[in-house]
Amino acid sequence: MKLLRFIWRLVWVVLWLILGLACIGLVFPVLPAVRRTQIIHYWSRGLVRLCGVRVRVQGQPIRTGPILYVANHISWLDIFVLNSVRATGFVAKQDIREWPILGWLVAGAGTVFIDRTQRHAIKGVSLQMQQRFARNEAVGVFPEGTTSEGLDVSAFHASLFEPAIRVNVGVQPIALRFYEQRQRSTRLAFVGEQSLVENLWLLLSATHVSVAIDFLGPLSAQTCQSLGRAEVAQQTRQRIRECVTAPDR
Repeated sequence: MKLLRFIWRLVWVVLWLILGLACIGLVFPVLPAVRRTQIIHYWSRGLVRLCGVRVRVQGQPIRTGPILYVANHISWLDIFVLNSVRATGFVAKQDIREWPILGWLVAGAGTVFIDRTQRHAIKGVSLQMQQRFARNEAVGVFPEGTTSEGLDVSAFHASLFEPAIRVNVGVQPIALRFYEQRQRSTRLAFVGEQSLVENLWLLLSATHVSVAIDFLGPLSAQTCQSLGRAEVAQQTRQRIRECVTAPDR
């Protein structure tokens, strides 16, 4: 039964990915930005559903105007889960761009890639983030710099907060938690030496998978200005960590 479920979902996911690539290559070049944003939102929502994942949104996401979304990082699916709530341009590691199909899709959707081996890479990323904010877009970052099992939150890289502070944009912390059979799950986390194929098998063959997205209270632009990036990073991490480590009700 697991194998049949995996094959059925994989076929639909592959078809959906092909549709996404067609949109990026053929449709996006002739569409205004607002239409591209709508397509990214609805396409991401469709992908998450085809993967058999239910999204539970808690709290009040900032849905309009520029905002820096800051979240803990568990899976490659995180980007699409958050895009299913609001189309967001993410900052991601350069190696994701090399992934077959998925890498091309996130690149076409406007992801900003950062090469952490280059000392001054953050400067170019910062400029691109500020340009997105100027267009009233949401930008998402995973300041841990890597994925985790999702039961705790590692230290944040404060430099990723600087572009928002520099142009007076607020910050909204977001806590992600994966569930399987209504229990907190680490099995679906994309961590360690696990390959994308192995993770796809675990995800697409699973049942009753859900992701809880807690949109926590935002820090205003004025608050971020007065605190500075190091303190904003610390407070944001603390809020997310409190939510991630809290026992389920």
